[in-house]
Amino acid sequence: MKLASASSILLGMAISASTLMTTSLAFSASAPPPPTAAATSPMSQTNVDPTSGRTIDPILIRAARGERTERVPVWMMRQAGRHIAEYRELCKRYPTFRQRSEIPDVAVEVSLQPYRNYGTDGCILFSDILTPLPGLGIEFDIDERVGPVVEPMRSWDDVGRMHPIDPSASAPFVAEALRTLRDEVSPDTAVLGFVGCPYTLATYLVEGRTSRDYLEIKKMMYAEPKLLHAILKNLAIGIGEYALYQIENGAQLIQIFDSWAGHLSPRDYDEFAAPYQKMILDMIKEKYPAVPTVAYIKHSGALVERMAATGVDVVSLDWTVDMAEGRERISSGRARAGLSGPGGVQGNLDPAVLFGDFATIKERAEEIMKKAGPVGHVMNLGHGIEAATPEENAAYFIETVRNYRHES
Repeated sequence: MKLASASSILLGMAISASTLMTTSLAFSASAPPPPTAAATSPMSQTNVDPTSGRTIDPILIRAARGERTERVPVWMMRQAGRHIAEYRELCKRYPTFRQRSEIPDVAVEVSLQPYRNYGTDGCILFSDILTPLPGLGIEFDIDERVGPVVEPMRSWDDVGRMHPIDPSASAPFVAEALRTLRDEVSPDTAVLGFVGCPYTLATYLVEGRTSRDYLEIKKMMYAEPKLLHAILKNLAIGIGEYALYQIENGAQLIQIFDSWAGHLSPRDYDEFAAPYQKMILDMIKEKYPAVPTVAYIKHSGALVERMAATGVDVVSLDWTVDMAEGRERISSGRARAGLSGPGGVQGNLDPAVLFGDFATIKERAEEIMKKAGPVGHVMNLGHGIEAATPEENAAYFIETVRNYRHES
């Protein structure tokens, strides 16, 4: 693939629904954001077999919908990126993360590398959870050493600078990359989109960068909760629109990441995280009910039932939760929320296992698949793949899962 020159690119839970609707906002909830515009017309969610002409739902999509599949589908969080030698070479030509994620040809190439090298069943867009922020009036940078850097948002005046998003104007490169990926991958491979959830995004906005203790956002949470709710709701509306934009341009599944919500107590999760996750999920399901959704939170052992109660189709477990127990807890959480069906599960191999020998990788992966059962499981890691992971071990993990078969 010919890559463009970098120099040519410029860079309801504890809080009720009524409370959410009456929270003060910088942009009015009564005036909806501008309609999302796809690059041309919205893409079909199904693929077409070029030989037979039949429509195909990729195996990963079928599993995420709770269907029994011929084998367990597999992909890896953070599969595109630092652990792949080709990516590290590409970084020499495109030294900033935003170049690599916002130049469409480069983002496509990075997205395709693990798909080509390993045969993953999902090809996830190479991007970042902060990508939609400029469209909401929030600029950011990604420092290669310290991570995301944002001007801290800690006042009503700061919130007043937020505005509705038009992803077609602020992130057209996302549409171009997704549509190209749909053309590049096989009909049985799913193109995956993702978004960050409001609480996790708000940690960056309020803290100004990554944090170990999240004291600034927790100060706001307890001292000025209305201010935090205003930030969260504005983010939820904008991120929901951005998720729809991804779907309309080729994403066949949306994973929502609320990575830092695992630092919240259950009570605070119910008030400051779950309702805003649900706003995004409801926006997706209202317009595209057949598109599967997945939710991931790091260190979510205390929150599994609450995650399931949001109505997400698939709960992605981290490695600290036993898979068999996790399945029971997901089913229980959905039942208590009045949701039908047991729900799906994704995960949850400890990424560190990929530093072990092949026998260990095989034993641990197969144990998880046995506990998960034959229906509604997407195999994955319990967090993103580590940068130092040997590529041959990642390849062996994918091969192990693709070769595994449940007993009839």
